[in-house]
Amino acid sequence: MYKGKKVIVVLPAYNAALTLEKTYREIPFDLVDDVILCDDASRDNTAEVARSIGIRHVLIHEQNKGYGGNQKSLYNKALELGGDIVIMLHPDYQYTPKLIPAMVNIIGEELYPVVLGSRILGKGALRGGMPLYKYISNRVLTLLQNWLVNYKLSEYHTGYRAFSKEVLLGINYRQNSDDFVFDNEMLSQIIYAGFSIAEVTCPTKYFPEASSINLRRSITYGLGVLRVSLGHRLQLWKLANSPLYAPPGH
Repeated sequence: MYKGKKVIVVLPAYNAALTLEKTYREIPFDLVDDVILCDDASRDNTAEVARSIGIRHVLIHEQNKGYGGNQKSLYNKALELGGDIVIMLHPDYQYTPKLIPAMVNIIGEELYPVVLGSRILGKGALRGGMPLYKYISNRVLTLLQNWLVNYKLSEYHTGYRAFSKEVLLGINYRQNSDDFVFDNEMLSQIIYAGFSIAEVTCPTKYFPEASSINLRRSITYGLGVLRVSLGHRLQLWKLANSPLYAPPGH
C-alpha cells in the first residue's frame, strides 16, 4: 500500500508466456498489493505461467475480446478488489516496471490522478528501437490530437498508464471500443471529464518478443484515433452527444 491506498497492477496479456516472468519479477511488491492478469485467449501457455509464478488473480477470456476488452475486464476486477491506484503494465517487457514507484507516488500524493509513461519525452524512442514510421505517425497524430482535444501531451499512444480509483469510477470506459483505440477513447474521456494528466519519461524497448501491431492494424488504429479526436472536438462544441462522455451507468 501507499499511505493506506491499495495499489494494483493489471496485466493485459496475449501470448505473453516468454516475457511475463521477467516483467513480473521487476514489480516492486513493497508497494504493490495485488496483480491481476487477463489472458485474452492466448495461443500459448500464458495463463499457466502466470499461475506458476504466483499471480493469484488470473482472468481468462475463452474467446479473444481484443485489447480494449481485456482492459475492461481488468479494471472491473481491480475496482472489485478495492484498488485505489491501478497501474496498467504490458507483460511483454516493453515498459519497465521500475517506474511503478514514481507513478504510485504521483497519484498517492494527490499531485495528479493519471500518470502516463511517455516514450517520446527525451530522445530515447528511436534509440530504443521504435520503428521510424511509428515514431513519425506518433508525433503527427499527437500534434493533431493536442489541437483537437485542447490538451498538451507528449504522446497519446503509450500503453503504460496509472489511474486513481476516482478516474476509473468517473469515466464511462465500459462504453469504449474493444480494439486498440480503447486507449485513446479513455484519454479523451479523462480529458473531457477534467482530470489532470502527468507524464514520466519511459525507456523504449523494441525486440522480437515484444508485442506490436502490423502496418495494416496501425493504419486502422490511426484512423480510429482521428475519429475519436474529431468526436471530442464536436463534443466540446456541443455539436455531438456521444455516449462515450456520458456519466458511468448511463
